[in-house]
Amino acid sequence: MSLKGVYTALITPFNDDRSFDSESMKNIIEFQIKEKVNGLLPIGTTGESPTVAHEEQIKIIEMVIKQVAGRVSIIAGSGSNNTEEAIKMTKIVKDCGANYSLQVTPYYNKPSQEGLYRHFMAIADSVDIPLIIYNIQGRTGKNVDNSTMLKLSKHPNICAVKEASGNIGQIMELIAEKPDNFDVMSGDDNLLLPIAALGGTGIISVASNLIPGKMVELTDAALKGDMPKARELHFKLLPFFKAEFIDTNPIPIKYMMYLKKMTKEVYRLPLCELSDNDKKQVKSVLEKMGII
Repeated sequence: MSLKGVYTALITPFNDDRSFDSESMKNIIEFQIKEKVNGLLPIGTTGESPTVAHEEQIKIIEMVIKQVAGRVSIIAGSGSNNTEEAIKMTKIVKDCGANYSLQVTPYYNKPSQEGLYRHFMAIADSVDIPLIIYNIQGRTGKNVDNSTMLKLSKHPNICAVKEASGNIGQIMELIAEKPDNFDVMSGDDNLLLPIAALGGTGIISVASNLIPGKMVELTDAALKGDMPKARELHFKLLPFFKAEFIDTNPIPIKYMMYLKKMTKEVYRLPLCELSDNDKKQVKSVLEKMGII
């Protein structure tokens, strides 16, 4: 299964009591589909997965799959730093009807490259669902080296990587050496253009929570090789890309969506609201771009 285009890493909207806000999620999903994204990712980092209990995660994934009803692809976050737990959750999301599973690099325990290889291979051997490896050293403390990723890419159940290392040299070399049936997706909105120009196939995006149509337009231009248009769109969106990471993701994007009345400004601790100064900066960017 080839991954191409824009896949939105969905926020998890909460009610004032911090329970899951299913009605807001339904509205967000319909907005995404109307704007022609290629797929949705519930329960990723942007979905505040560390503070969403496993039972809640399953209910949210089931709800998203039911609401989507096959109209776009679903990538379900089911990774863990506990291999057995990742296998268990991945079996569950497959049974729920997810099209793909996103597997984050094991975090905190900082395994060796051999440990990383065995971890992902154990999941791929145990569950027959296409896996996307999520490489984000800034969050996990561990990079998946290209030598490890290339070995993993040979497994028939490992289909892609969400590359959020920020290391363009590493990503460039991976694209040059990878097999044809293994896709490299950008995990950073501001690196979509260079990664697509090098041969990446699209993005798993935070920005597309609020501006899916603009991200689809940028991605389409980049993938078609229309570099003048892609560059123009990239630089128009660059202030947004910077603003959405003024603080820890998903705090800024959730605040942006609150300003558009798409969700409440509610997080689960230890995440909390932006500072007043950061709010002013984010709001100013959205006003200048005509988003609010």
